[in-house]
Amino acid sequence: MRLRLVAVGTRMPSWVEQGFAEYAGRMPRECRLELRELPLGKRSKQSDPAQAVADEGRRLLAAADGCTRVCLDVRGRAVDTAALAQRLAAWLQSGRDVALLVGGPDGLAPECLAGADWRWSLTPLTLPHGLVRVMVAEQLYRAWTVLSGHPYHRA
Repeated sequence: MRLRLVAVGTRMPSWVEQGFAEYAGRMPRECRLELRELPLGKRSKQSDPAQAVADEGRRLLAAADGCTRVCLDVRGRAVDTAALAQRLAAWLQSGRDVALLVGGPDGLAPECLAGADWRWSLTPLTLPHGLVRVMVAEQLYRAWTVLSGHPYHRA
């Protein structure tokens, strides 16, 4: 099974790339964590931001084709580490790849949210999208350590 973080936005600061790479590199082969970056939809003073969001949504859905779809959404479900570990265990048992979708500056397209198998909220706070990448990677690694009995997570 692969965990695929599909995120709108490119050219992240080096600390984002390093942080994501650190935790993705710790994941075992049976649940590799990969990043797929998608360019932002075109925005201008004359265009409607909804068009950019719709374009991003189409590309996010295409990148998640055939996968279990998880939308990172402030209105999603907040879970603790034990619950995330249980969800990761279920994903591993299903054998399907999982696509974790992170929208652009104007959020996820309604089609992404409507087609989500799960909507996950990291926090009710608004976070920079780069930080979300690092936090998702760390939390998935933490969930895996819980499942494998590794001492990283100390609750």
